[in-house]
Amino acid sequence: MRVLVDSGVLLRLLNRADPLHADIRGAVRRLKARGDELLTTAQNIAEFWNVATRPPAARGGYGLSIAETEHRLRVIERLFSVLTESPTSYTIWRNLVPTLAVQGVQVHDARLAALAQAHGITQILTLNVADFLRYQPLLVAVHPQTVP
Repeated sequence: MRVLVDSGVLLRLLNRADPLHADIRGAVRRLKARGDELLTTAQNIAEFWNVATRPPAARGGYGLSIAETEHRLRVIERLFSVLTESPTSYTIWRNLVPTLAVQGVQVHDARLAALAQAHGITQILTLNVADFLRYQPLLVAVHPQTVP
């Protein structure tokens, strides 16, 4: 199965001090062990870079240096394939936002749902399961703590 990995999971996977680090690392290992293909998006990578390099005093930033962020990004790129956008994903997104009344910051999740649908992905590994409920059954959100 192909599983999309959200930015919150990417951030915590490489942050040993995070309380969810062990759960996320275990979930990624279990998914890989059962042969699932784990993927992420350029959008998730940009969100990762944003939070990783943002000062800690500014909305939960990690305050990492460019060099450390680059190192962590290389690890992510080894673990997960990065999906590209396509005209199909834009068309899907364009239909989703008015149909599901998507507004504000929710547009980012709609982009992920559209990319997933365009690439035939039916699951997303995320810490924000509730944010993706509107996209079921096309995209099912799975929290790392619930991965068998």
